[in-house]
Amino acid sequence: MAYTGLWMALLPPILTGLTMRVRELAPAHAAGSLSLVAGVGALVALFGNPFFGRWSDRTTSRFGMRRPWLLAGALGGVAGLAVIATAVSVPQLLLGWCLTQLAYNAELAALAAILADQVPASQRGTVSGIVGISLPLGMIGGTFLMQALVDSTLAMFLVAAVIALASALLLVWVLPDLRLAAAQRPRYGWREFLGSYWLNPLRFPDFAWAWSSRFLLYAGIAVLLTYQGFYLMHQLGCVPADVPRRIFLSTLVQSCAVAIFSAVGGGWSDAVGRRKVFVAGAALVYALALLIIAFATTYAWFLLGMAITGAAQGMYLAADLALVTDVLPQRETHAAGNLGIFNIANVMPQSLMPAIAPGILWMSGGNYAALFVVAAALVALSAWAILPVRGVR
Repeated sequence: MAYTGLWMALLPPILTGLTMRVRELAPAHAAGSLSLVAGVGALVALFGNPFFGRWSDRTTSRFGMRRPWLLAGALGGVAGLAVIATAVSVPQLLLGWCLTQLAYNAELAALAAILADQVPASQRGTVSGIVGISLPLGMIGGTFLMQALVDSTLAMFLVAAVIALASALLLVWVLPDLRLAAAQRPRYGWREFLGSYWLNPLRFPDFAWAWSSRFLLYAGIAVLLTYQGFYLMHQLGCVPADVPRRIFLSTLVQSCAVAIFSAVGGGWSDAVGRRKVFVAGAALVYALALLIIAFATTYAWFLLGMAITGAAQGMYLAADLALVTDVLPQRETHAAGNLGIFNIANVMPQSLMPAIAPGILWMSGGNYAALFVVAAALVALSAWAILPVRGVR
């Protein structure tokens, strides 16, 4: 429930909310302003998740290691989304999005560590699949709220933020959190700070290859999330007022597929004792789906592509999260910190792709199909990158 609430508050602004706010505040430079806000916000998330993950591993609070960060992140997210809703300029919008990304990535670092803290290895695929359902549920719920509350900008952002806060409070209440004695607290200096963002790929090659695979997949996802609204307007000719409803429908279709295949994929992965075949196969299917979207000529074909991305993403994330947890270095002492490093692979593409995309669009004469073809090629490389992992089958 906490994961679902977080995604409900964090993802719809990327899908719809930021696009709408940018068009209101800077209609003449909407695409460039969106790239700026999304890219800088992703850089903040890139910094925040590993940093707060490392501090979560060092937290000696009497309330536990994870609870303080769950609560602080959810509260900070409410504040950030309030700034976005009331912004009167692009710089204010940027400030609000940076605060939102920082806060929710602090919460996300603690949430990710709970899998390693609480779940035995034999059940991680199943639990990862269940956790994976939270992503589509959050996207459906959040985008539904945005299109239902479109007449009130404040409600459009803050209702989901309050739901995220309530779900985090519930987890804080029931979680049998680990407690770290002060004497066991790891030291923290410049070396440890830099270690929050780096694990030696030569020492931990399986982790490095898994990181690379996730990075390439999320490069494609970042393009789809960030530019879906502009794609619908410029490629398929949708009127701006109809975009929130169209994105809600496509998100509903995609999310249902994610939920089904995330739950099924995690169980299959545990049952057969294999991870890599599910991860690589799902990445190839996702690349195919991006090509379908790239060359879609009608909204129906676009929906078909979105459904296939959902099936592939659900299968990939269920098996990949279990795979990463299986090969995670120093799992007993640095779970949150090292999962924070892994989360860089999720976040960095959200910054890099908005920086690269304007160049691709300029070279292609504003052709969003070319942008999605590039995204498909990157996702196909994700399948290849998982093959050298040796620690799991």
